[in-house]
Amino acid sequence: MELNVLGLGDETERAYTALVGHPRCTASELAGAYGGSTASAAGVLTALVSMGLATRTGGRPPRFTATPPDVAVTALIQEREHQLDAARSLVQRLAETHREAHRISHPDIAVELLTSREDIGEAVRRLTAEARHEVRAFDRPPYVNRPGSNLQQQVQRQRGGIAHRVIYSREAVAWPGRLLGDILPSVRTGEQARVRAELPLKLIIRDDQTALIPFSLAAGGHAAAYLVHRSPMLTALEALFEAEWERAVALDATATASAAVTPSGPAASADSAAAPPDPETLILLTLLTSGLTDAAIARVQGWSSRTTQRRIQRLMTTLSATTRFQAALVAARRGWI
Repeated sequence: MELNVLGLGDETERAYTALVGHPRCTASELAGAYGGSTASAAGVLTALVSMGLATRTGGRPPRFTATPPDVAVTALIQEREHQLDAARSLVQRLAETHREAHRISHPDIAVELLTSREDIGEAVRRLTAEARHEVRAFDRPPYVNRPGSNLQQQVQRQRGGIAHRVIYSREAVAWPGRLLGDILPSVRTGEQARVRAELPLKLIIRDDQTALIPFSLAAGGHAAAYLVHRSPMLTALEALFEAEWERAVALDATATASAAVTPSGPAASADSAAAPPDPETLILLTLLTSGLTDAAIARVQGWSSRTTQRRIQRLMTTLSATTRFQAALVAARRGWI
C-alpha cells in the first residue's frame, strides 16, 4: 500500500481512503464502505483522529470526516522527512564515532578509499557542510561536479563565519564561465583566492580534521579518492597547502574604484593619481597576473584573438609598460590589483 511508508497499516489506509469519499459517516457505515468489521472500523477511526487524518463530530453515534488529504497527508510526509533527517544526522554522528574508535585501535583506518562518484560527491558535501572554522582547497580540473554548482552553499557558509581559502590552477581560472560566474562572486563574498600556474593535485581540507585527495593523478584517477583523517598524512597535506599558498598570486576581486582613488600619505606616487580602471580592465588584469595565455583569456572573455591582443596592448600602453610583468607592477602600485 502506498501510505505504508508514512506509518499507516493496510487496513488504516483502506479505511482512510474510503472515509475521503464518505464524509460524516459512522463506524458501521465506514466498515461497510471498506469491508471491515464495525469494531475494527471504530478502532481505525480513533487512530485516524489521533493522527490528524480525520475529525469527529458529537452525537450518537459519532460521525467522522476525513481531513483534506493535501493537508493531512502532506503533514505526515513532512513529519517523516524530519524523522529521516534526524536519522541521517544520527548515522553521521555514529559513523564518525565508529571511525574514531577504530582509528584508536587500528591506525591504518586513518585513510579510507572511496570508489564511486556518489561516495566522493557525498564526501565533498560532508567536508564542506561540517566545517566549523575553515575550508582549504586546491582547485584544478577535471571536475566530478559542474564547477560553481555549490556557489550558494559556499556563500551561506562564508556569511556564517566559515573561512574559505582556495588556490586555483591556471586551467581552473580559464575554465569557460568560471571566473565571472563562480570565482569572482565567491571572492566578493569573502573567499580568499590565489592562483598558481600548476597545482600538484586536487585537495579539500576541513578544519584540521579531514582531507580528500584523488586516488591517482593519471587519467581516470579521480573516479576514486582517499579520505584522510587526523594523521601524519593529514599534517603533510596541510603543510603542502600552506607552502603553495605562500607561492600563489592573490586574486583580489574587491579592487574597486574606492581602492584605486588617489591615495594619501608619503607612499603616494604619480601612478596612484591615475583614474581607476573599469571592471572589464580589472578582470583582464586578473587574468594576466594569473598567467593565462592570450588564447585562454580570449576563451574566458569570449573575445577574438585580435580583440584580446588589442585590449592587452591598450592596457599596457595605459600603464606605460613594455612587459606584462611591468604592467602588473604598475597596476599594483596604483592599487588596481
